[in-house]
Amino acid sequence: MGMARSRDGTRIAYDQRGSGPPVLLVDGAFDHRAWGTSQQLAELLASHFKVIAYDRRGKGDSGNARLYSIDREVEDIAALIAVAGGTANLYGASTGAALALEAARRGLNIRKLALYEPPFVVDATRPAVAPDLIARLQALIKVNRRSAAVRLFLTTAGVPAMGITLLRLTPTWAKLKQSAHTLVHEAAIMAGDQEGKALSAARWSSITLPVLVMEGARSPRWMHNAMLALQHVLANARYQQLPGEKHRPRPEAMAPALREFFGRLTPEELPFLRQRYAAGGTAPWTR
Repeated sequence: MGMARSRDGTRIAYDQRGSGPPVLLVDGAFDHRAWGTSQQLAELLASHFKVIAYDRRGKGDSGNARLYSIDREVEDIAALIAVAGGTANLYGASTGAALALEAARRGLNIRKLALYEPPFVVDATRPAVAPDLIARLQALIKVNRRSAAVRLFLTTAGVPAMGITLLRLTPTWAKLKQSAHTLVHEAAIMAGDQEGKALSAARWSSITLPVLVMEGARSPRWMHNAMLALQHVLANARYQQLPGEKHRPRPEAMAPALREFFGRLTPEELPFLRQRYAAGGTAPWTR
């Protein structure tokens, strides 16, 4: 485990594997190095890249600050890009994808950006994020109602009530509660710009680097609409759907797509991708 020091002095824990072009993995809500999919994904990419997986502030072995700001999280990414050698490819999932997109907007030295389902609500296919979500989460955490905070966040994210009830009966619920205090961070990322818009052409028009916008074929319609909208507002983006995947993609499904986009696809994987994406329109390697 290594430690990077962010601009405000917060220590950010990370693991580094492999060698080659640097790839930084940016997790979404709840996940960190010791829990989630980034560790397995890093192992699958390490034969081709120098992969850095880290604990976002407030999670795992990383420190935190008394007041949260998206600015500080972008500074954390900048510190890890410095660890990587001054430039890196970024892969972000869910709210981590929205955070990675924000880092690119602010001009960090990013080579390519791969995004999986940043949770933008762009139409009426699902309710918009409530403007009081941050305040409600803060109130619950203040009185240590961590379980209620997790339930509120998952409900906002579109998880059905029955799914939450079943999840509470599993050991996973205790893991989710451990990160409950950071859900305020995730809500701030989801809140959008000052006008409450999660996605606008003006906000992202300065991003000209190559971007891969991905979604799972089994994800809900609102997410599909959001990813198509995101592709259209970015100047240099392409869209790719992963067959059979939901909002939490399997590392073995994600790794080939990242290797192809970041430039280290093996010859053995090309037939695999041709078969998997044959039904999804123009294949990414022909664009």
